[in-house]
Amino acid sequence: MGWHCTGTSWPRGGPDSGPVLGWRRDERAAGSAGTRERVSVLGYGKELGFRAEGERRCVGARGNPCPVVAVVPVRSTGARCPECARLDRAHSVAADTLADDPRPYRVYLAWFGPGMVKVGITRESRGGARLREQGAVVFGWLGRGPLMAARRTEELLRAALGVPDRIPYAGKRAVRGGLPGPVERAAEVEDLYRRAVALEGAGWPEALERLPFEAVDHGGVFGLEGLDVTAAPVRAVTGLVGGGVVAGRLVAAAGPDLYLETPSDGTVVLDTRLITGWELAGADARAGVGVPLVAVGAGGVQDGLF
Repeated sequence: MGWHCTGTSWPRGGPDSGPVLGWRRDERAAGSAGTRERVSVLGYGKELGFRAEGERRCVGARGNPCPVVAVVPVRSTGARCPECARLDRAHSVAADTLADDPRPYRVYLAWFGPGMVKVGITRESRGGARLREQGAVVFGWLGRGPLMAARRTEELLRAALGVPDRIPYAGKRAVRGGLPGPVERAAEVEDLYRRAVALEGAGWPEALERLPFEAVDHGGVFGLEGLDVTAAPVRAVTGLVGGGVVAGRLVAAAGPDLYLETPSDGTVVLDTRLITGWELAGADARAGVGVPLVAVGAGGVQDGLF
């Protein structure tokens, strides 16, 4: 069996930590125990190309393979069958099933574009990796403390200030080509921070330690500063097909999205959650794109990544 992509990740590190593609191969059929994993470091300006083979199969859950190796929809960003999706969500922070988790958490404010600021929580040990995974262009920490204190703070900002805890992914992607400068985008996060800390006497959990404001900008690490999407409409991959090729030169990345400059289709965005579950083979970067595309903002953008 060949290598299967597990998608883009942003390893924990400083704000300049770049993206990697993860790969997994099941070697049990070859007599080996378990699976083998590796990563490919992604660099802007480098060529990238692959071809999907066979059918898209369920990736399993929590390190366990899907017992029936189910075929999954090509447009699904989760690449899991219903049973594995339920198992993956069990014991998750998002599903509120870890109320007794003793690890410290942080509350953050994340900016994705003008008027697109959200509040969220992440384990302190993850650092800013969670924010890069979501494609947050700027973020700042608000506080740290136990999970339930962090959750109550998140709920307080939603109720008192109308701050959402989710931003539709379609909106995030649609504005990336025309972002304001670093000063303006940091100012929007700082304004929300000041309004949030003003709530300390109005329901702010005592167990949550307020952190000083510092804006962390990912425009450079995402490669967005040099992204030119004005020459032609940006199009997005809506799903792979067996034998379909996606190839081009990597020019930017944000969250799970890779921006590829292609020979005949201009700038194409690939949500790497769409390539999980496929067996992939290498392809010439000059091959271009041989899978369905849709203009960004025209209904082809996947959702589900906060």
